[in-house]
Amino acid sequence: MSCNALPPPKCDVTIAICTYNGESRLPEVLQCLEQQVVLEDIIWEVLIIDNNSSDETQTVSDRYRQTVSYTLRYYFEAQQGLAFARQSAVEQAQGEWVAFIDDDNFPDPDWIAAAMQFARIHPQAGAFGGLTRAQLEGIPPDGFEEIAPFLAIVERGTTAFRYERSRRLLPPGAGLVVRRQAWLDCVPPRLFLTGREHQLKLASEDLEAIIYLQNAGWEIWYNPQMKLNHKIPAHRLERNYLLAIARGTGLARYHIRRLRLQTWQKPLFYGLYFFNDLRQALWHYLQYRQTFTTNVAAACKMTFLMASLWSPWVLWRKSQYSSTKRTSEA
Repeated sequence: MSCNALPPPKCDVTIAICTYNGESRLPEVLQCLEQQVVLEDIIWEVLIIDNNSSDETQTVSDRYRQTVSYTLRYYFEAQQGLAFARQSAVEQAQGEWVAFIDDDNFPDPDWIAAAMQFARIHPQAGAFGGLTRAQLEGIPPDGFEEIAPFLAIVERGTTAFRYERSRRLLPPGAGLVVRRQAWLDCVPPRLFLTGREHQLKLASEDLEAIIYLQNAGWEIWYNPQMKLNHKIPAHRLERNYLLAIARGTGLARYHIRRLRLQTWQKPLFYGLYFFNDLRQALWHYLQYRQTFTTNVAAACKMTFLMASLWSPWVLWRKSQYSSTKRTSEA
């Protein structure tokens, strides 16, 4: 599983906070990390990845570096996109493990301890995620629990389990802990899905990275002892925002599916996936067509299913555009 040996890590875990224009959000997260109750034999650091911000994110980082009790470092990543930010986090980290939290995630005080205890008893784990609760700053739409996973809200019980390939289920990137060496060995430095950028706003770049780890034989786990709150402001509970997230997730679906397939399987499964998505979309439309204007959850699922149908064509266009861009840059 590991072939490119690195110098020994300088600490056990790097908490990587990828942020864009996070000057108003970072202080609360950095203060929250001061509350971590960590075992004495765990060495940890915090690394802020500034993803091309235009505000005072660096100033905030510099100010807190002088006051917090933990090691705090800063790195500027000019390429816009969460995938680029996370890749930089892994490359710049000094920990054996890299734990991703967003600038609106607030881990429980024992989050780091729970992560490192889990890592020590699962030597074949390449990555694991935890339990993420919603901290809502507005009134959620009816049926919010059905679309909460679009916002990386994950509560999959109180018992740890391994994500099996057959289940087609994986943890989100927010709150994900990855083995640094495994990522460097298995995950391409430039993913096809780069995050919600430009007009396309494709999601699931976190799932793409995890699938590469899983395909290489690393175990992916759910660790419910790692709990954090995900603050969701009111505007992210509005209909248009939720529909955009559902659409971006659906448009990335074909690429995520094909990563799991052998070359010979792809033509066959493309047809199977298409007809299954079409069947689901027709059934959902017939069942909820009278309520789409008032039922946000139903509208989001319809948007997701329709985007899944368009996904192969949209991703083909993105692939063609990316190839042309790389050729022109060369």
